[in-house]
Amino acid sequence: MATITECRDALDKLAGDLAGADGSVRGAAALDRTLSCHLTDLDTTFTGRLTGGRMVVESTADGPPREKAQIRLAMTGDDLVAMVNGRLNFAKAWASGRVRLEAGFRDLLRLRSLL
Repeated sequence: MATITECRDALDKLAGDLAGADGSVRGAAALDRTLSCHLTDLDTTFTGRLTGGRMVVESTADGPPREKAQIRLAMTGDDLVAMVNGRLNFAKAWASGRVRLEAGFRDLLRLRSLL
């Protein structure tokens, strides 16, 4: 099972990848939205913002998200690490229910190039 530190490292890697992206990926990440990632097996939530093509993780808290972020993800820590490292395809994980993504319809359309 992935640790909280490994999950935070995966989120930092994802943030770095987004910051270095260009084209449609950079455009999709140019939203200004709050986000949360709840790790169901660790019962921990990372919260932050997606803004200006960058993802910034601002805090970590025990339990489910305390506030409803505009973009919400839920998955296991192992699935987060596997997705960021390219071993798990997001679309397949989402379609099978391993990953939950909740966001407004317009946000989902913009985020599809990130997924």
